[in-house]
Amino acid sequence: MIRSTFILTSLIILYLGCITPPEYPNEPVIELIGITNDTMLQSQFNSDSTLIVFSFTDGDGDLGSDDSLNIFVKDLRDNFISDRFRIPFVDEAGANNGISGEITITLYTTCCTFPNGAPPCQPSEEFPTNQLQYEIYIKDRAGNQSNSITTPPIILECK
Repeated sequence: MIRSTFILTSLIILYLGCITPPEYPNEPVIELIGITNDTMLQSQFNSDSTLIVFSFTDGDGDLGSDDSLNIFVKDLRDNFISDRFRIPFVDEAGANNGISGEITITLYTTCCTFPNGAPPCQPSEEFPTNQLQYEIYIKDRAGNQSNSITTPPIILECK
């Protein structure tokens, strides 16, 4: 019985030792996991928000910075980079096989824009809602840019 247990344990250890770690490209790769809120009330102030959750991988593990912004969020209504965030510095030691994880960012509400040129952030009976989407990408310390992900449509209530 002891011999069988020893052989089984040895085989499990041997099997686990032969598993190769995943190999990621040196450029970061991101994938949208989801958003928490697909409807927000327009405002010039941070009165409403949604959380965006996405996963990342980076083959050389050089993500994050102590002093540079490295998450970029573009409002696809006007292609303006509306928000920038910082991934905290990730030490490359031990990241020979790359790193992976999840990032959650908070995007606060914005103003409705109107096709008739009416001032933004004003209530509108003619245009009660606006639809917007965000495009998100990240950069690592070497300047490698990830792919871009796009959020599902978010409805802004123009009340």
